[in-house]
Amino acid sequence: MATYFLRRILLMIPTFLGSTVLVFTILQMAPGGPIEQIMLQLQMGGAISAEGGASSSGISGDGGGSLPPEALKELERFYGFDKPIYQRYFIWLGLFPREIKHRNFMVEPGAKIVEKRVGKKDGKLWKVDIHILDNNEFRVFEKDGSVSRYWYASVDEIDSDGSLNAVIFQKEFSGILTGNLGRSYTYMQPVTDVMKPRFKISLFYGLTGIILSYLVCIPLGIKKALNHGSMFDFGSSVIIFIAYSIPGWALGGVLLVLFGGGSFWEIFPLGGFRSPTEIWETLTPLQKVADQIHHMILPIIAWTIGSFATMTVLMKNSLLENLSQDYIRTAFSKGIKEKRVIWLHAIRNSLIPIASGIGHILGVVISGSYFIERMFNIDGFGRMAYEAILARDYPITLGFLVIVVIIRLIGNIISDLALATVDPRIRFK
Repeated sequence: MATYFLRRILLMIPTFLGSTVLVFTILQMAPGGPIEQIMLQLQMGGAISAEGGASSSGISGDGGGSLPPEALKELERFYGFDKPIYQRYFIWLGLFPREIKHRNFMVEPGAKIVEKRVGKKDGKLWKVDIHILDNNEFRVFEKDGSVSRYWYASVDEIDSDGSLNAVIFQKEFSGILTGNLGRSYTYMQPVTDVMKPRFKISLFYGLTGIILSYLVCIPLGIKKALNHGSMFDFGSSVIIFIAYSIPGWALGGVLLVLFGGGSFWEIFPLGGFRSPTEIWETLTPLQKVADQIHHMILPIIAWTIGSFATMTVLMKNSLLENLSQDYIRTAFSKGIKEKRVIWLHAIRNSLIPIASGIGHILGVVISGSYFIERMFNIDGFGRMAYEAILARDYPITLGFLVIVVIIRLIGNIISDLALATVDPRIRFK
């Protein structure tokens, strides 16, 4: 088994790299990036100022809303667009050092020490020295208490009088391989901090929906197979396929109109993960459980409606196929009781198609929930990712990609384990 898992993990690496390289390249080359959005906002601001008869501010260039070259260069450095795309990808992975703590300065002609500051920071001695070497290279040294660091430097341009416009920065290996998914452009927080609470919400709904689907669909599929052709089978099939034809987000809208707050019945709230914080904190533990269930009933129905029909019909057809196999007829001919034949032999083999798809369902339910989260105003994982794509928040978009790819790859392993559990013919060798 250890060899099997090692092989599966090794196969994950090219899949992961291929997925991330493709999406990373598309995001970096797609128009409308963060710098373009800033430029557009400045142009719109300049147009509004012009309509109001006001002159534009100090950043206006020839078009009233353009950035000066120095500001544009700073933005490119901040977002990492001053480097080739392959280098950006390796920086994002953590295989290439990332530049941090930028600081601009000017070097006068013939200067040897640009800056020397001694002071205290947080009660500790702090000292920065920038030494200019003969070949216009720099040696930057920082002493913060008992910790010493070297900085790196690069020349932006050389003026006509021989002075240098330069920037110093520190480097560190920090990427997804070190657990750093970056910092969100929109929230200005680490991506992990932005994702963590939203992922918990989607994981809660996703796992709850999967568990309820299996608890309902497997027994229902078995009953339909054992009563094939009956009125129960026909009536339940009509209801299932009608429900299957309705998208989950559309069904959620109908449920909100019929049963949400402000409707005729007004049974369930209009949305949200739970009651507002000021109300939630005043509830007892039992009241919190009741409030959570009250808020999750309609979203869970919309969440699971798509897989409900598929799983039920798959279970029914698989059981009908196994009941017609020779080994079932042989078991009946040996005088084995009908319940033992059905429940011990037929149903176990019928669960094989269900078990093989559990990993796929896990990935889809957890990551593909934007429309339902938007419909019920739930600040979940899928909604966060969609809004990040619209806002060109690359760190969150790529962080979402990493989580989804990992979930799908782990889901494949879970499917293999479930398949081996229900099928004794499968062994890990």
